[in-house]
Amino acid sequence: MSAPLISPSILSADFAQLGEEVRRIDAAGADFIHVDVMDGHFVPNLTIGPGVVKALRPHTKKPFDVHLMIAPADPYIAAFAEAGADYLTVHPEAGPHLHRTLQMIRDKGVKPGVALNPATPLEAVEPVLDMIDLILVMSVNPGFGGQAFLPVQLPRIERLRQMIAAKGRDILIEVDGGVTPDNAASILKAGADALVAGTAVFRGGPDAYAENIAALKAAGSLAV
Repeated sequence: MSAPLISPSILSADFAQLGEEVRRIDAAGADFIHVDVMDGHFVPNLTIGPGVVKALRPHTKKPFDVHLMIAPADPYIAAFAEAGADYLTVHPEAGPHLHRTLQMIRDKGVKPGVALNPATPLEAVEPVLDMIDLILVMSVNPGFGGQAFLPVQLPRIERLRQMIAAKGRDILIEVDGGVTPDNAASILKAGADALVAGTAVFRGGPDAYAENIAALKAAGSLAV
């Protein structure tokens, strides 16, 4: 298997020097930059808004993979698109009309994604498989970094891969939550393409970022 895409979550970065941190993970081999947006309502934490995304955009040319853990999401789609998001991922529970939300994202020239919480039925994404470029499987309950991976998500990843294959679509499966070099091979073997990692990338400080990302990428050779 080829090396997975690695999307370091800046939720684990040093917020006092966020622009520099983005440049560091870019240079260390990140494929995407994962931006966790939390509103203190849909999930129990507050993080950043479109102004920070806009400020970070000049620091890298890597795609911004923006995960909206907010409700409602629709009023903020345009702002995050204009701030420089390349992917915008929303939760089915974040608004009454998922189809319309995804249309809004596409109309703004951004790639739409759907995030599935650990207990969200996979059927929630089935009606919109023709509209999306990414499915984000939450392997922890969203809201905080540093949680342990939930192995029950592995068969769900396998089922999603089957659903995508049946549609004949090119949709990335991204997994977020408790991803480490120890479990990355199992996640990739189940059918994931991309790994979101916060603690696993930022642990050890800037001098360790390249080694940490390389360890996650190496898991692709073990996912056979």
